[in-house]
Amino acid sequence: MATSAHNSTTRDIMTLPSRSIALCLAAAALRGAAAFSPTARPRTHRDAPSTTARSAVAFPELSIPNHLFESKDARRSQLKRGILELAAETKRGLTATEEQQQEMEQLFQQLEKLNPTPNPLKREEVNGDWSLEYTTSDSILGKGGFPRVGPIIQNIDTTTLSAKNSETVRYLVLDVPRSVTAELSPKNGKFTDVKFKRFQLGPVGFDAPDKFRGSLDITYLDDEVRLTRGDKGNIFVLTRM
Repeated sequence: MATSAHNSTTRDIMTLPSRSIALCLAAAALRGAAAFSPTARPRTHRDAPSTTARSAVAFPELSIPNHLFESKDARRSQLKRGILELAAETKRGLTATEEQQQEMEQLFQQLEKLNPTPNPLKREEVNGDWSLEYTTSDSILGKGGFPRVGPIIQNIDTTTLSAKNSETVRYLVLDVPRSVTAELSPKNGKFTDVKFKRFQLGPVGFDAPDKFRGSLDITYLDDEVRLTRGDKGNIFVLTRM
């Protein structure tokens, strides 16, 4: 009996390491399985969508020019005010810088697009005296020569197909009026050829040479302002007198 009990004890002692090893292996297997399981974890700030991701689905901000909501009359008034202020600031264009000339050209083009008077040469409103407020023509401004004194005036009469430009020029200390008359030959409702007819310098008058010709393209006309483009690429801003 003693021998049998001894053998049983010996078997129990011998089996303990095997059982311990088995339990350890099972625990390790469970830990390994847990490492690959899709167990949910708390969300941290690192898991928040990135700024780039949010921007990818965000709607862009639209910038709409205010003038798109203005009436045409309001827009015309705004453009005319800007043109006439710049004209006064640059002394009819005499002192205009390149930047100011570019600004005027932009304002000029924008107002042309809002012309309320189609076929201006066929309208009574084009007739009468107009004062030159701005031009890019150096010769008319007298750049590098004798200064102009007072208004530079253009008269148009479509009933007689004639025009007249008049101004006063200061020769040293003497102010001398001078003018030139012209004949108009309209090609359509806004464009006309011009043939200069006679010059007047103070009391002296003489016929213009036949080659003295030009053209006028009236691109804008209302009750207050007229815009014109010349044959040499110059622009003219005039106001009704």
